[in-house]
Amino acid sequence: QVQLVESGGGSVQAGGSLRLSCAASGSSDGSWCMGWFRQAPEKDYEAVAVIQDGNGLTWYADSVKGRFTASRDNAKNTLNLQMNSLQPEDAGRYYCAARRGVCSWKHSQFPVWGQGTQVTVSS
Repeated sequence: QVQLVESGGGSVQAGGSLRLSCAASGSSDGSWCMGWFRQAPEKDYEAVAVIQDGNGLTWYADSVKGRFTASRDNAKNTLNLQMNSLQPEDAGRYYCAARRGVCSWKHSQFPVWGQGTQVTVSS
């Protein structure tokens, strides 16, 4: 059992940066995959980054590779996403999600979700 709450969203100009955080609470023992997803208007959920808690392996979507960095703080049960060089196409609602076991890129395979935090990028 785990609950997720995102924070850190906001409005920035193109080229700016934001740092998103996801706070986890409740029982989270065992092996988990944590992920960041986003949904832009009229778009499907898109996996942005996923990280395996067991070994720390992290995967990024090609569209954000080199600009976004996902990290975790196991002691504080937080997941972070540092977003640099933001572009208008990065705008959307960002969610953190959790899944037991091996990581996946499919949003439907993540049963635990936060409420999301909005990111707006102006040009």
